[in-house]
Amino acid sequence: MALMAASSCSKLVFGKREEGGNGAFLLQYNGLRPLESNQMALALKKPSGFFAAKNRKFRAVRAMSSPTVVAPKREKDPKKRIVITGMGLASVFGNEIDTFYDRLLEGESGIGPIDRFDASSFSVRFGGQIRNFSSKGYIDGKNDRRLDDCWRYCLVAGKRALEDANLGPEVLGNMDRSRIGVLVGSGMGGLTAFSNGVESLIQKGFKKITPFFIPYSITNMGSALLAIDTGLMGPNYSISTACATANYCFCAAANHIRRDEADIMVVGGTEAAILPTGVGGFIACRALSQRNNEPEKASRPWDKNRDGFVMGEGSGVLVMESLEHAEKRGANIIAEYLGGAITCDAHHMTDPRSDGLGVSSCITKSLEDAGVSPEEVNYVNAHATSTLAGDLAEVNAIKKVFKDTTEMKMNGTKSMIGHCLGASGGLEAIATIKAITTGWLHPTINQFVWHLDNIEPEVTIDTVPNVKKKHEVHVAISNSFGFGGHNSVVVFAPFMP
Repeated sequence: MALMAASSCSKLVFGKREEGGNGAFLLQYNGLRPLESNQMALALKKPSGFFAAKNRKFRAVRAMSSPTVVAPKREKDPKKRIVITGMGLASVFGNEIDTFYDRLLEGESGIGPIDRFDASSFSVRFGGQIRNFSSKGYIDGKNDRRLDDCWRYCLVAGKRALEDANLGPEVLGNMDRSRIGVLVGSGMGGLTAFSNGVESLIQKGFKKITPFFIPYSITNMGSALLAIDTGLMGPNYSISTACATANYCFCAAANHIRRDEADIMVVGGTEAAILPTGVGGFIACRALSQRNNEPEKASRPWDKNRDGFVMGEGSGVLVMESLEHAEKRGANIIAEYLGGAITCDAHHMTDPRSDGLGVSSCITKSLEDAGVSPEEVNYVNAHATSTLAGDLAEVNAIKKVFKDTTEMKMNGTKSMIGHCLGASGGLEAIATIKAITTGWLHPTINQFVWHLDNIEPEVTIDTVPNVKKKHEVHVAISNSFGFGGHNSVVVFAPFMP
């Protein structure tokens, strides 16, 4: 339903590109891919009406400063301290947490040719496609055949996270499940179900649309199905903020625990958009790399020759729990969630602000929420999608907040698994937590591919190029940003009793 609305709205927003309307609005140099000269000429025509806002300069934003500087204080109340007690995922490297991180540490690329559909006529024919996915033991056969992959990934990742937290069916059966919530978001929802439903409508008429068309398309269904299968009756909904989705979910779930509305939240993101509609749509946005001849080298954050992101898919889910509750039940505590923040660029549908204000303010607010000073942070799991403007906007914002980055490390998980859209924050949170618990940072691959000086000169932070690195993480942040100007940053640290 939401996707149908978005489709109709796009006609109003973009106009008729083929008739020379303002369809070029999205395609002005937008950090994704520069325009061809004829399109640029169209984009530079004086706009009118709604589009006049695009060419004005940033609105003045006045920073309000506090008259006194107060040293940050971390939360001490065990009811409000939030710990991670379980993790689960579905990824291009399989469903096992340790295998996932081991392959990241080895710098292995999960990117390859798309074979889920015939992509031979597409200008982009590769991605981080999950193959041989198994839901055995987690979804019964009939439902497995009906479900959109987006929800299959969610159910497997969510149930594996509960198992990892020692919250299997027998344990949950003896708990107050009204105090356990689910918040797993998706940027695109059940895109296969939606596409198939539209195809049935066009080719066969409305009477041939499956009754599962709407339920398996809408973005809330991941949280709903996971709750139905596990009997979890606490706060339950979905957030959809494009590629920032999972981090938004972490922030919201933490607030439910802090407000004593839940003891446990099962939280993350899920996505399965590698299909004709998804790939074709992002090609139209000029967002994707077109390195069809070397797909494993296509995602190259901060490289001067980067040409767009690579699509990925999967699901990443955490079990977030109040420290008091975790200690009472004797849970294994993996790491601590210290805080997070969300902001909006209020600037453009796909472009980041060139001044980085939205991102830098989000990082600052996340540290305030976490009770952490910038000097304590020594690891950043960057959004790092490999887009032209996005990579540099993020780096400049990081450098603005962290004045001294000498000891800081920064890497890009997407260089190996692709950009998993609404699921990216969930998978990258797991990578961040594994960095904390193992003391090893996975590399950013495809760095300095052609020349030793091929990284952008603005990037003065150690990106852990090509080879893993030993690093004791004191405090880590994980960044996720989405179309629409949605910014999100979450803060993790080793658990200190």
